[in-house]
Amino acid sequence: MRNFKSIFFKFVASFFLIIVICFAAMSFAVSSILTSYGTEIKAKALATSAGSLFTYIKSDFNDKGDYDGLGEYLFTNIRENADYQRKLSEMMKLFSGNDGEIVFLIADDKGLVLMCGGSGGTKISEVANSSFVKDESGEKDTAKYYYIPDEIQKKLEEGKTFVKVDSPHDMYGFFKSDYMYYIFPVYNGGEFTGSILAASKSYGETDAVVSEMNKTVITSALWILIATFVIIYFVTNRFISPIREMSRAAKAFAKGQFDVRVTVSGDDEIAELATAFNNMASSMQTMEDMRRSFLANVSHDLRTPMTTISGFIDGILDGAIPPEKHEYYLGIIASEVRRLSRLVSQLLDISRLEAGERKFNPEIYDICEQGREIIIANVQRLEEKNLDVRFECDRDNMYVFADKDAVHQIFYNICDNAIKFSREGGVYEIKITEKDDKLYVSVYNEGQGIPKEDLPNVFERFYKSDKSRGMDKRGVGLGMYIARTIIEAQGEKIWVESEEGEWCRFTFTLKAVKQKKNGEGKGGRKE
Repeated sequence: MRNFKSIFFKFVASFFLIIVICFAAMSFAVSSILTSYGTEIKAKALATSAGSLFTYIKSDFNDKGDYDGLGEYLFTNIRENADYQRKLSEMMKLFSGNDGEIVFLIADDKGLVLMCGGSGGTKISEVANSSFVKDESGEKDTAKYYYIPDEIQKKLEEGKTFVKVDSPHDMYGFFKSDYMYYIFPVYNGGEFTGSILAASKSYGETDAVVSEMNKTVITSALWILIATFVIIYFVTNRFISPIREMSRAAKAFAKGQFDVRVTVSGDDEIAELATAFNNMASSMQTMEDMRRSFLANVSHDLRTPMTTISGFIDGILDGAIPPEKHEYYLGIIASEVRRLSRLVSQLLDISRLEAGERKFNPEIYDICEQGREIIIANVQRLEEKNLDVRFECDRDNMYVFADKDAVHQIFYNICDNAIKFSREGGVYEIKITEKDDKLYVSVYNEGQGIPKEDLPNVFERFYKSDKSRGMDKRGVGLGMYIARTIIEAQGEKIWVESEEGEWCRFTFTLKAVKQKKNGEGKGGRKE
């Protein structure tokens, strides 16, 4: 049952249904048109045949001129004159044309059939039901004992110029099977004197054409269905194969196997979807690698200070550390506690940022002054590395409208990393420029730099470029992620440029405002 629910089966069933409906509709339409056309042609042929027979009888009657009326003429000649009967029978064969199934009936004004004939010399008993024989003493094979149905006769007597039926009919039970017929009333001096009927059992060539057409349509439909099945198989397989691969890959992801990829072929929407799926898989794999790295880093950064703290405290309590060394080791313990505090603080920051709980309170303040404060706070570390410190601003005071504490957190973190990864005696530069109502704050350092392949991941969670932990012993790869989240939450941008082993520059933007007026303080209005 599962296969019947597949996309392939639905495609095939849908196309088959469409093709069958289209061919059935086409066959019905063409058959209807051909049948209608054949009916019209047959009706005209019957009318022409009946009219030609009447014209012959009337012309022959006028030539004789010694009868009171056409009815008497027909009654006398058809019933009593064998030569005339043979002559009229030959004319019936002639007027029936190539259609061997046309039957002629000649009746008088009472509806009594005087003569039956046609191309095949048909006997009336072969086409008419014996129930229309009114003189039981007569022979049922003889036309002169049969009567036209009363329903037809009444219409003729009411003055109808003709009675014509375009579709097959048994003429109120007169015929043994369905016939197309045309009845031509005969008048003499304004009086109804009889009728001439021409009937045909089939459409002739039209039936054969319709039958052949239906066979052709059915045959064509079967071939097209086969061709459609083959085409749909390859087309749907082209569509479904990547989807099946994605399904298998998704199941593998659920088991933690993020190295599975989908084969991409072509450049259509399916290929785009497969590419996007592979990109998602790569992101998930990268995230998983970062998660594992993060867990390893956090475990290490939690275990190391806690082990240090526990060991020194136990040493103090056990007396293994002399009293004169207590202050020194308590200082180490305090440093490790602050390290733990920073880690917990970063984790809490991420939690609040992702939950949207951290609120930003923008205000106007001097970003240049903030940069100077950060440099002063790191003077000792700058001097220890003998860095060439440079501080450049377009003006002495440049004001921004942003959350001061949040920007300080970002600014300080970037400056701290720049010092950490700078080489001895290298250039360390903070530069603030203004362009198009934006302030561009950049922090440059010469040193280790960031590998080109790592640049796209710098702002991801848990990312650490220093995998060896040789230089970056204090971080867990959350600072840059927090920085990007805070900057983007304020509608600004942050990016990094670097050349491995040479230099690195982090830049972020802030909304610039004109220098505030004297007396404006925190939360002052923008000018």
